[in-house]
Amino acid sequence: MFSIGQIARRTGVKVPTIRYYEQMGLIEAPERSQGNQRRYSKAELEQLGFIKHARDLGLSIDAIRDLLRLNAHPEMPCAEADRIASEHLANIRERIERLQRLESELSRIVKSCNAGTVKDCYVIRALSDHSLCRDEH
Repeated sequence: MFSIGQIARRTGVKVPTIRYYEQMGLIEAPERSQGNQRRYSKAELEQLGFIKHARDLGLSIDAIRDLLRLNAHPEMPCAEADRIASEHLANIRERIERLQRLESELSRIVKSCNAGTVKDCYVIRALSDHSLCRDEH
């Protein structure tokens, strides 16, 4: 059995975050010792590691909850897990595309500025007048 501090150190998840995951129902509230300390099992340690890795990959709490539900039934087909991961991947690709458009537009704006005075600054003008932007972003 592990204390909340031990499980936090082992997983790299901060104590308040562990408590938050308990409140969100991602991990069960653990047993308590006679001193009223939370006591976590190896299975809870592994589940917290799963949650941390999923969060590091940017999955939402709801998606993680669904994946944990699926993980509890290893005999089920994995189509639902594939769907969740595929949707998340599509969202990431959309964000990357948007960020690349933002990068391009900001680069163009910066290059268009001749570093004169603020009253003639193209960066300030472009931020004030969206019509000066080349693309919608």
